[in-house]
Amino acid sequence: MERDTTNYYELFGGEAFFSDLTSQFYAHVATNEILRPMYPESDMKGAARRLQMFLEQYWGGPTTYQEERGHPRLRMRHAGFHINPAARDAWMSCMKAAVDGMNMEAEAKAKLWRYLEGAAEHLVNRLD
Repeated sequence: MERDTTNYYELFGGEAFFSDLTSQFYAHVATNEILRPMYPESDMKGAARRLQMFLEQYWGGPTTYQEERGHPRLRMRHAGFHINPAARDAWMSCMKAAVDGMNMEAEAKAKLWRYLEGAAEHLVNRLD
């Protein structure tokens, strides 16, 4: 089986792409009644920066996230948040609107979305 050596960070559009994606995502979070309370006003910019760094690193970009924060350990980092199916769905709705707002090829968009769906599902830590 041939290994996929595509650098998706570059294919998606590099830093500008991920900056725009996270900006659009947090614009939706800011008005979402389920998600907004999870983000203290004083940390909205920090949360956006961390998400951008994480996504950039995951997709083959700079390793700034790892250098500053260590291994992502997503489940551990999100354990303190009440992430039930409603919160997952709210997160996915905000992220879907952000992804849909990006100018990218359908195949690349589908690949990005599959990852984001799986990540959101993985972070559910409550079933209520």
